[in-house]
Amino acid sequence: MLTKQFSTQVCEVELVNDDEFISFFEKNYGLFCNHLLSIKGEISAKVESFLQQKGYKYIQNVELPKGKLKEGLEKEIEKVRQEAFLERQELEAKVAKLSNKLQQNLKVMDSLVRSGQELKVDGDLLLLNRVNSGATINVSGSLIITQIVEGSIRCNGDFMMLKASPKANIVFHGVEVDNDYLKDRLNRVELIENKIHITPVLKETNWA
Repeated sequence: MLTKQFSTQVCEVELVNDDEFISFFEKNYGLFCNHLLSIKGEISAKVESFLQQKGYKYIQNVELPKGKLKEGLEKEIEKVRQEAFLERQELEAKVAKLSNKLQQNLKVMDSLVRSGQELKVDGDLLLLNRVNSGATINVSGSLIITQIVEGSIRCNGDFMMLKASPKANIVFHGVEVDNDYLKDRLNRVELIENKIHITPVLKETNWA
């Protein structure tokens, strides 16, 4: 009788929820792709298709001998879970920090910008009123103005959204924008690959 002995890494897992199972072994494919999966529970067509697609080798409802190997694998799986938990916490912290930063840099105004008035904003600005002729707004960040602009705008952010009259003087990243493209309705102005793109906001926006 010819026999061969293999040293195989085995991962024993209890299949309770198909989506959680697929998500875990999809995310950790690099860690478990060379393992033999010992699956406890019923394998649905969805899980079977996933296992075949990824090339996982598996056995089902087989009682494995207890020993240090299993304990080691359980510790390895727990380590992966802990790393995933810490990674999620770190990501949530980054998102919260970014959200806080955006809130700190956003200025909201609802007052009229009158002729002769010069407004300078370091960050983003949302203006819920009009800009009269002879008024000037300088913004280092992005800018949204919900009412007509007749004054001067200087913006260096990611985008502008505004509607301008022929009287207005609009400069975006040092380039003067033709007012003919900004009349009649709100328009989004942005810089893409060093070129200014103007996109009409087709749907009327309710700012209330």
